[in-house]
Amino acid sequence: MKAIRLTEPGQPLQMSEVPVPSVGARDVLVRVKAAGICHSDVHYRAGRSRVHPLPLTLGHEVAGLVEEVGSEAAEFRRGDRVCVHYLATCGECPQCLRGTEQFCRSGAMIGKHRDGGYAEFLLMPARSLFRLPAEISFEAGAIMMCSSATALHSLKKARLQPGESVAVFGLGGLGISAVQLAKALGAGEVFGIDLKSAKLALAEGFGIVPIDASQVDAVHEVLRLTQGRGVDVALELIGLPGTIRQSILSLAPQGRAALAGITESPIEIYPYQELLNKEAEIIGVSDHLAEELPALIDYVRRGTLDLSSAVTRRIPFDVDAVNGALDEL
Repeated sequence: MKAIRLTEPGQPLQMSEVPVPSVGARDVLVRVKAAGICHSDVHYRAGRSRVHPLPLTLGHEVAGLVEEVGSEAAEFRRGDRVCVHYLATCGECPQCLRGTEQFCRSGAMIGKHRDGGYAEFLLMPARSLFRLPAEISFEAGAIMMCSSATALHSLKKARLQPGESVAVFGLGGLGISAVQLAKALGAGEVFGIDLKSAKLALAEGFGIVPIDASQVDAVHEVLRLTQGRGVDVALELIGLPGTIRQSILSLAPQGRAALAGITESPIEIYPYQELLNKEAEIIGVSDHLAEELPALIDYVRRGTLDLSSAVTRRIPFDVDAVNGALDEL
């Protein structure tokens, strides 16, 4: 089969001919119908985030059709529409049994630690597959398995309660899902913070209060709009020390800042004023959980979560087209 692979960090991806994977007893072979191009793939190709082993097929946002099933994967049949939880895990260790499979010791993320979806076929454990309703396109099914799933997990980790206020820092793919999901979970006021007017305008269409950080100080504006109280939940989806600090400074008493944006830079915190004095919390967010995906799929199926704006472009299964798209991110 054909596969688009990373062979060397810092170099363009290469089209390769590789064997179709052999299906084990608990595995399912998926014929890929859509694979999302994520900003993480830019970091993988550039070598800023380690991909191992090389060469490796990239692509961790995948949806498609079941092609072949193993002898112990009878819950699926050839032709079933599926979307793929991007973690391949054992299902038997204490972490998997607790439902925190992102910490499975033998777990591997497709497109980073095992071959992913920039290929004609993808092999995954059956437990990583979820049925994709006919109402959801393959494209939407693919991208919701990363950005939307992480946005939902962030809100769950932040323990958002009905009526609570939320500030979303960064209105890209994660942010657009986050503002909609916050509303779906019963949030009160939702503030969206970004530098780009187009992103703010798009998010405003989902009922948020837009804050243009290119024109105002985001923290001062959140505090002004909440009469000095701050927000109950802040999601940081960018990964910059400055916006991480802003998310913390925007918190109300007993507020929670959930950090999903990735950075290797340190941040400065004044514990007494910024955390202890108001019993605020900083919460790390890692990936998402399989148990959260059925609800997410249903949000998309019912139109509660609209991903039409998240599919910004469609390109063919062509190595030059994929490299070009990565160059533009």
